[in-house]
Formats: sequence, structure tokens, C-alpha cells
Amino acid sequence: MSFADMISATNGVIWSIPLVALCLLAGLYFSIRTGFVQLRGLPDMIKQLIGGEKSADGTSSFQSLMMSLANRVGMGNIGGVATAIAFGGPGAVFWMWTVAFLGASTSFIESTLGQIYKEKDPDTGEYRGGPAYYFEKAYRHKAPGLSLAFGVLFAITTIFAMSFFLPGVQANGLSSAMNSAWGVPTWATAIGMVILLAFIVIGGVKRIAMFAAYVVPPMAILYILAALLVFFVNFDQIPHVFGEIFSGAFGMHAIYGAIIGLAIKWGVQRGIYSNEAGQGTGPHHAAAAEVSHPAKQGFVQAFSVYIDTLFVCTATAFIIISTDMYTVFQDETFPAEGDPLYVGELGQDVEPGPGFVQAGFDTFAPGLGASFVAIALAFFAFTTIVAYYYMAEVNVVYLARRLRNPLLRRAIIRFLQGLVLISVAYGAVTSAGSAWGLGDIGVGSMAWLNIVGILVVQVPALKALKDYYQQKKQGIDPQFDPRALGIHGAEFWEHRADGLALQGRTGADVKEQAADQAARPDGNGPAGGPGSHSA
Repeated sequence: MSFADMISATNGVIWSIPLVALCLLAGLYFSIRTGFVQLRGLPDMIKQLIGGEKSADGTSSFQSLMMSLANRVGMGNIGGVATAIAFGGPGAVFWMWTVAFLGASTSFIESTLGQIYKEKDPDTGEYRGGPAYYFEKAYRHKAPGLSLAFGVLFAITTIFAMSFFLPGVQANGLSSAMNSAWGVPTWATAIGMVILLAFIVIGGVKRIAMFAAYVVPPMAILYILAALLVFFVNFDQIPHVFGEIFSGAFGMHAIYGAIIGLAIKWGVQRGIYSNEAGQGTGPHHAAAAEVSHPAKQGFVQAFSVYIDTLFVCTATAFIIISTDMYTVFQDETFPAEGDPLYVGELGQDVEPGPGFVQAGFDTFAPGLGASFVAIALAFFAFTTIVAYYYMAEVNVVYLARRLRNPLLRRAIIRFLQGLVLISVAYGAVTSAGSAWGLGDIGVGSMAWLNIVGILVVQVPALKALKDYYQQKKQGIDPQFDPRALGIHGAEFWEHRADGLALQGRTGADVKEQAADQAARPDGNGPAGGPGSHSA
């Protein structure tokens, strides 16, 4: 069995019907449990983006959102949509929408948990958090061994996914698009990416957040505006586009009726790859934000799912379908082993991926499609690689935080930075081959662990949501004290609540403040200190 066959077989096991069903049913379950927070929370999402907090230790909600979008908006929004249509038909787009709508509630739960159980980095003072942290802490008071084991397992899985499985997809797509558009050698693109990436990641989370905040908004807006131009030029195609999507999604299409199962599979698979709801990536970015209540950042991260899929992915789908620049292949294979189910204006020789979108743009601006998509993909893919590194670093810090030697901890981070740079360089110069298969293995492995895990540890997030709305009804800006809600293991928020009670403000280093407080003769301090809170 070849390496490619091994990847295909592994991918087939991971992305089987159970995982597709788990993604959809978990999203439906969390939608019901939260009272469809993805709808009723829309005003809170917008408000938090406009008026969020920030500090010397944490990013603003907007910066955190941009970091999250840098991760979500990538090759999946261009090449991912194209492959979903190529192997699942236009109906796959509907299931991408479905998994985004339901997944927004899943994203709220996981991102709120990421905020609740975040920590401060012992070396940099920056906020760190994510699934590994909340899996370890949420039920540490009941099952410490199992909680720690599951947290470590997720951290190891994420490190492999973010430093080995996933960067190659983005780097290869970027270098291939630039080579196709301008003939730039893949090795030259690899060198450029490595130099720029090294400058950004060595600067730490603040530089990553700043980079994302400057790059992501114009990148996404420009792409959507270009798609809108194609939309207006092909305005008469709107009924046709939506007809193809909805009839294909429910097996009512004369051509695609027999592949409704593939429409669901590819829609969910590429939807999760693109918007990452439930995958466990969003909580890493959510934890970095400075907020007064964890639910606030849960709202922001839920909104990012909408931006990714309902805006950017829909723009790509409209370009492809309205211009008829796609082919639907049989048996999920390219080149096709049999006659394709449908051959559009593009023909059947173009590999599913950015080529579909480039051809679609060419119908609007002949000769410019390849260049525009290459530029968009350069921004999309590169910012995603930066976000991948950030998440790998967070999980390395999680595993290394018990090491007493700070020099050793920093050396491990430097090793990770070198590893990611090598992975990107290799991915840029190698063939696409099994890149998507490796990416799907990484995404699927994380999704299995995270969704099963948050179904177990969901209660603190639900308590935080209820507490948020109760405080809003009282007309106050929600503040969070986990002890009042019976939430264990959220030490950062306990110290923060004590700091607010003692000084009326948020401190720059709550752990040092807590140590000072503990050193008082009575061990408490003024009224409102630790002794005044219910455990």
C-alpha cells in the first residue's frame, strides 16, 4: 500500500458517516440548549466587536476575531468550496451553510470554555487557552487523571495537525496559484513565505494579532466585493444558482439526485474545514482576548463562523456556479475514472480547486482571473499558516508549562518555530497529491476529540451564558466570577474577580496580585476578598 493509499484509507475512516452526523447533531443540540444563541445573540456579537476591551495582556475582541478569521478564511474558502462542488455537486453548498448555522452555537460553547479556563503565560504574560486547558480543568476536581490525559491527547493531536498536516495544504495552494498566474517558481514562493512567517511568529501573539487585524479585513472585503461584481454581471443567474443548490441538497435534481449522500458528506467536511466550528481551533483565539465575561468572546467567535461560510464561501460558490465553471465527477476522483456527472463550460481537465474560481473570474475580467485569485489566495493562505503556528505554540506551551526552566521552555518554542517553517517550505515545493487528505485527517482528528469533549464539559459554558443574560437584565456590564456559579478550575477568573473587588479595576498580572493578597496577615484583605465569595 502506497503512502497516498494509506492517507486515503485513514481519511475514509475518520470522515465516515459517524463524524458527519456528530458535527450536525452536536450543532443542533447546542442550538437548542443555548436557545439558538446564534440568532438571539446577534446584537451582542456586533456590540462586542465595536466596544470590546483590551489590555497589556490580552488582545481586543476585534483582534481576536481577526486572528480567528485569519485561521478560518483560507484555502478552504476557495479550493475547499470548489472540491465540495466537484465531488458533491452544487447541493454541497447548502450543507456548508447548514453546518455553519448549527456550528455557530458549537463555536459559542467551545470559545466560551476557552475563555473560562484560560491562563497567563508564565514567561510572556499573554493569555493562553484552548481545548487542552478546558479538558484538563473543567472536571479536574472529579476526575483529575482522566481530565489531564484527555487534555494532553488533544494538545499532541493539535500540534501534529497544525505543524504537519495542515500547513502544507495552504502553502501548496499559495505557491501553485502564484506559479499558475505569474510563473513564479515554487521554491521562490517557499523562501518568501519562510522569511515573512519567521518575522511574524517570532514576534509573539501580539504581533500575530496586529498582523491579522491589518490584513484580514481588507483581504476578505476585497474578495467579497469582487464576487459581488460577478454577482451583478450574472444577476439573471441567481434563480439558477439557488435552484441548483437546493435541488442538489435534497436529492431532487435530475443529475445529482443519486449523490445526495456525497453532497452532505462533502458539504459538512469542507464546511468544517473552512469555518472550523467544533474543531477546537476557535477557543485558542478566544482565550487571547481581554473581556469582562467569557460569554462576550463566545458571541464574537460564533459570528466569525457566519463571516467565513455565509459570506466568503457563498461568494466563491456563486462565482463557480453562476459562470458554469465547474465539473461534477463520479466516485470522488480526479481524473475521473468514468464519465463525469456534469461538465460545464470549464471542461473536465481542470483539477478541482482554485482553477474553478480563476476561470469564473476570467469570464468577468478576461486574463485577470488567475492573478486576482492568486493574490487573494496568497493573503488567505498565508494568514491561515500564521494562525496554525499560533495554535501549535499554544499547545506546546500547555505541555511545557510544568517545566521549571524558562530557558528550556523558550528553546522548545524556538524548535516549534523551526519545524513549522520547514513544513511550510516543504509544502510549497511538493505536489498537491495527498495534501488535502492530510489536511482532512488533521481537521477530522481534532473535531472528533473536541466535539465529544465539549459534549461532556458543556455545563460551565451554559452557566456563563445564563449568567451573562441575567446581568444584562439588571442593566449592568456583565462581570464574571466562576465561584458564584459553582464553576471549578477557573483560577484566572477567580483572581480577576478578587482584583476587581479589591481595587475596582483589572490588574496587569492577577497572579502576582493574588500572591500579594495571600501574604496579608489575615490572608484575605478588604471585604469582597476570597473569603466573601461562595465556593
